[in-house]
Amino acid sequence: MTKTEGRLLIALAAVLIQLMLAGTGVAEVVDRIVAEVNNDIVTLSELQNMAKTVESQAGVKPKGQDAKKMQREMLEALIDRKLAKAEAKRRGIVVSDKEIDAAMAQFKQRSNVPDDETFAKGLAQAGLSVKEFRQQIADQMTQERLLVMVVGTKVSVSDAEVRRLYEQQFKKGGSQVHIVTLRMPFPPGATEAQKEETKQKAETILTAVKRGESLAGAAAQFSLKPSDVGFVSQSDLEPRLAEYLNNLKPKEVAPILTQEGIQLMQVMGRRSGEARPFEEAAPEIRRILQQQEMEKYFADWVKTLREKAHIKIML
Repeated sequence: MTKTEGRLLIALAAVLIQLMLAGTGVAEVVDRIVAEVNNDIVTLSELQNMAKTVESQAGVKPKGQDAKKMQREMLEALIDRKLAKAEAKRRGIVVSDKEIDAAMAQFKQRSNVPDDETFAKGLAQAGLSVKEFRQQIADQMTQERLLVMVVGTKVSVSDAEVRRLYEQQFKKGGSQVHIVTLRMPFPPGATEAQKEETKQKAETILTAVKRGESLAGAAAQFSLKPSDVGFVSQSDLEPRLAEYLNNLKPKEVAPILTQEGIQLMQVMGRRSGEARPFEEAAPEIRRILQQQEMEKYFADWVKTLREKAHIKIML
């Protein structure tokens, strides 16, 4: 994976739904209806698509009751999305292909993606097709417009609230971590033997690094190449991944097992970002607080849609 692709996966984590579903793998999905929402349905494949790993670096797979709880939370979120999408259609909210194209182009530019091939490859590694990503962009834009239409000017943020958040989170410079990753995906439809072979390769690389060999040198024997993601703000990482990386010493390599394969992560170093003056950070903080309040108001509004809706869960 190239450095650009590594950055794409980090960027995806900040934009897409970061949920994982335990149980059967995505390749084992047999589609069926898991919920009825008025005249619409939620299918098992939709639920599994929501589970495709976006933050695969975290390697978190819930088990037991945690897995059931997360699965139900994802289903509830899909139901809310169906209700909001139907309401947006009723209100005449439409997102054109041209607008989606522009949003995707902006996303590629922000992520420093040089071409469509790299973009598609990065999405595939994240478990998504370009078509699925386009649909997520369209759904996101539709819901944002509905949110603005529903909430309007009902939300306000005081100067005191802005100052409070600045003191809590923005006054001190944020911590950054320099990450190098080596992705070792399982073959499509991998057998247990193939997965074990990948794990053995990872163990061989880890052993070589512990002996003093570089990660790049150890990976080269398997024709693999690490990706230098560069410095990443810890606040942009999934909290459990950030905590995991905090326990690593500089140059230490640790394995992370995901449903898609194994990822070796190496922390090259850490640094502190510079603190931003209040006047510079205030507009961004106000936008963050306004967005949070709008989403709370919107969530309460969606509850009123639920009260009027026919919802039948079959999961």
